[in-house]
Amino acid sequence: MIDRLIKECKKNNRKAQSELFYQYKDILFALCLKYCSNTEEAEDILQESFVTIFKRINQYKSKGSFEGWMKRITINNAIDRYRKKSFTNIQVNEELIEDTETKINEFDFHFSLDELLQLIHELPTKYRLVFSLYELDDYSHKEISSLLKISEGASKANLHRAKATLKAKIESINKGRKKITVSNG
Repeated sequence: MIDRLIKECKKNNRKAQSELFYQYKDILFALCLKYCSNTEEAEDILQESFVTIFKRINQYKSKGSFEGWMKRITINNAIDRYRKKSFTNIQVNEELIEDTETKINEFDFHFSLDELLQLIHELPTKYRLVFSLYELDDYSHKEISSLLKISEGASKANLHRAKATLKAKIESINKGRKKITVSNG
């Protein structure tokens, strides 16, 4: 099925392109949301990504996952957008970052996926990008440093700060929920 769609898309068959779009738009949109600060921006990146996918589909050589190939294009488009905003020029004093793991007590973690994604969306852009690349899409700090044009130390620092920020928000929300539970009980 997918091989036929790819073959037809390579011939610029609009019906096949539409079918491919509708088959993968939700998956790629969810990916865009991880890297964007709002829905409108995610929609823009999704649109740009499909334009790129259709332009470059002849470069796909049926080696590896087609979905993975599309995801890489989508992530690169999201990162390119942020690079243009030049937030990556911010200097980070890497010596000030402790090399410790930030952990959240899983027994106190009662959040839906939507709630967690909302908390991730609220992170500052540089933290959100590094967190999403490292924790959600399994990029290494070396790959992240190359993609974002930052040092590996800055990548580690941003990840640490993202986790610390998320942990503080989760603990704050949990405290609020416990107070409501206790006062209603």
